[in-house]
Amino acid sequence: MSRGAVRAAQRTTAISQHIMSASTSAPSASEIEPTVKFESNASLRTYILNRPSKLNALDETMLSALRPKIEEWSASDLCGTIVARGVGRAFCIGGDVASVVENASDPATIPKAVEYFKREFEMDYILAALKKPYIAILDGMTMGGGVGLAANAPFRIATEKTVFSMPETKIGYCPDVGGSYFLSRMDGEIGTYLALTSDTLSGRAVFEHGFATHFIPSRRIPQLLDCLAELHQPHASLIDRTIEDLSSEREPNEPPAPFTGAKRVALDIAFRHNTVEDIVKELESLTEIENEEVQKWASDTLAMLHLRSPTSLKVALEAVRRGSKQSLLQVLEMELKIATAFCRGATPDFFTGVEAVLVKKSKDRPQWSPSNITEVSSALVSRFFDPKSPYLADAPSLTLPEELTSGTISNPLKYALPTEEEIGSVVMGSHASGGGLGVRLDELLARFADLRPGKMGVKEKVLEVVQRRCELTDNADGNRVWLKWKHTSKS
Repeated sequence: MSRGAVRAAQRTTAISQHIMSASTSAPSASEIEPTVKFESNASLRTYILNRPSKLNALDETMLSALRPKIEEWSASDLCGTIVARGVGRAFCIGGDVASVVENASDPATIPKAVEYFKREFEMDYILAALKKPYIAILDGMTMGGGVGLAANAPFRIATEKTVFSMPETKIGYCPDVGGSYFLSRMDGEIGTYLALTSDTLSGRAVFEHGFATHFIPSRRIPQLLDCLAELHQPHASLIDRTIEDLSSEREPNEPPAPFTGAKRVALDIAFRHNTVEDIVKELESLTEIENEEVQKWASDTLAMLHLRSPTSLKVALEAVRRGSKQSLLQVLEMELKIATAFCRGATPDFFTGVEAVLVKKSKDRPQWSPSNITEVSSALVSRFFDPKSPYLADAPSLTLPEELTSGTISNPLKYALPTEEEIGSVVMGSHASGGGLGVRLDELLARFADLRPGKMGVKEKVLEVVQRRCELTDNADGNRVWLKWKHTSKS
């Protein structure tokens, strides 16, 4: 561990001890309750994260309770559907980072810090590989480790209370729990943007931008649970229809999705680059264009990136780019290596960030080291990825049930709105369901009405994508207007 990491670790240890000593008062009645509850109702099985005073932050005790029960349900013929919920204002705010950093600050307990990540990532994969329909109800804050529990569920339900974020670069860490997999598969460069900036999506936008598969009002959650309990060993398509029946159209007072139109075009242009320096340079140029909305967005984004750990930004970008070409299991193995390097002091920023942001709750920029992205060398980034890195020597691997690693996992986008890539494939005639090389807008809308029958938001999604990514071409007599896909390129 470097000297800077040691000093940061010593500070964090002292502060963590102060926190522990301040929290030794007699437990309240709510704290005596189990931090994960399990319910059975006919063939429906539900786990409920029950640590509301900590916004359901996922600790060792919760992981220890979850895995054996989930594996039991997965193997049980009596279990038809598994549901995930959280008590209070959050589904799950993330992992128990304070305890991780406390363990990582002492060389004797670094293995314990790494073991936490190992167990967390194993749980994420087990949930992703379930052979039963799995429904995550995100009726509140869903961040970091909470995202990992839900990201690969076939059904992910957002409500007006949902707040989605991968906030790791704020604390000098890197998106994990499979983030390099699911963020790299979001439309365009939205996932790259979220990975680097730690920005949030809220309410219906979590659905419209593809992380959630459905949106229903929070008040209808009890009704949904009752409907699910009445289904005996249901097929996934029936669950999809059951959830869809409780969805609601956009209300007039709801804010629009944040990344559409010119702002979305600018986002894809800026975050298509493969270096943080080029992303920043592109954003700086966007602050000078005539579109005021884009100007403000680019300026705000630069301000966010400036607050983040420069090392974390470069590690996160490299992970997302690698993750786009890897399976979920490969991504989680990669991210476990990254987490190991952070815990072993490959950078002091993890310790610095937790102390500044989570302990002191400072709004100022933490004392990152290095302080500028230009000072973060490729050699420093390689500490997190190179198999020969001293920070990765004897790094652990995931231990998973063989029956869950031998097959394929379900497609987490199957029941979501159509992706931009899928819409493009229909326009270009390469969709798996067939089609010609020319398509009109009315034909495109009809095609997706057939592909996603009765799904709320499909028409709006297709129209938004067509507006940005298509141009109209006319045939010789001018009677028919065809859509032509506008291709973009990575830098």
